[in-house]
Amino acid sequence: MPVLTAAEAAAWRQNLAASGRRVVFTSGCFDILHAGHVRYLAQAKGLGDALLVALNSDSSVRQIKGPARPVNSEDDRAEVLLGLESVDAIVIFDEPRTTGLIETIQPQIFAKGGDYTLDSLNPEELAALRSIGAEIHILPELKGRSTTATLARMALPENPTTPSASSSSPQSNPSRLPRLGVLGSGEGSNFGVLLDAIDAGTLKAEVALVLSDNPGAKILDRAHARGIPAEWINPGDHPNRFSAEAQQAVSGQFRAAGCDLIVCAGFMRRLKDPVLSDFAGRIVNIHPSLLPAFPGRSAWAQAFEAKVPETGCTVHLIDVGIDTGPILAQTKVPILPEDTVDDVRRRIQSAEHALFPQAIGDLLKTLGPFRALA
Repeated sequence: MPVLTAAEAAAWRQNLAASGRRVVFTSGCFDILHAGHVRYLAQAKGLGDALLVALNSDSSVRQIKGPARPVNSEDDRAEVLLGLESVDAIVIFDEPRTTGLIETIQPQIFAKGGDYTLDSLNPEELAALRSIGAEIHILPELKGRSTTATLARMALPENPTTPSASSSSPQSNPSRLPRLGVLGSGEGSNFGVLLDAIDAGTLKAEVALVLSDNPGAKILDRAHARGIPAEWINPGDHPNRFSAEAQQAVSGQFRAAGCDLIVCAGFMRRLKDPVLSDFAGRIVNIHPSLLPAFPGRSAWAQAFEAKVPETGCTVHLIDVGIDTGPILAQTKVPILPEDTVDDVRRRIQSAEHALFPQAIGDLLKTLGPFRALA
């Protein structure tokens, strides 16, 4: 069957319904098809009689995944999907959400992957599904199978050095370096310090994935220059908040990359579930003040305006509050009478660069051992 328009898909659904057959509706980018996709689509088809896949267009994928995606064009992705026995029809959409398609096509069954929960489904889509009385099914995900994980593996050296017979193989030595997932919104100077510490051997870890809410963030450029997988996450429409879809994407991508610890390096949005629950006790941040004093934004300016004699920086775990998580380490710096607010900011940043990798290394020692990924 060729790719359908929304109107054609609605007519197709009506024809099937007339003969007592039910349509299952799902959606996604399906950029690099892998075993997780194939199993998920087969499970979705099993919920009804025919499976309709709403496929993000190329422009829609770029909005969600950033300018480097998709890897494959919408025409190629549609052709591959239609080659699967489980897929009966495809409709391509440009919008960020499938609300309009759901209202037009009115599928009897809706399926979504296990990286979502009923609470994390888009509220507009959920309302549309409930208004037409559709069954909603969250299907189990296949751990370790994702487009992000595939891209991460593709970023590995093409011809890695062959270990000598005397060296331990992953099977004989289950330990591995802890894998860091990094979130950042700007320059990435603290991220650069972590990379320097890793290169120097003082921080025993590796960076598995970098994500940013800012498509122009230099932290993404820093990661790409080092061959580290890095992606933009669409934060949603609010200028300061991180949408439910973005929270879900962050958690799913870090889990797929096998991250052990999430490091916020100049990340300016608040994290919520499922990130907080999926990585409870494993999300670390550095804040430019001596917490609990001066939480929130521009903490160095708050300290300067309060005319306190000293301030500093704090490495802490992230919880549901704003800069309220358990404190791991702190460094004090003075505020001198002749200082400007920029002097204070620069002095704190210098202290951060020394404290951050050390505190992360100390935390990782309490979390190990880290096991080889399946």
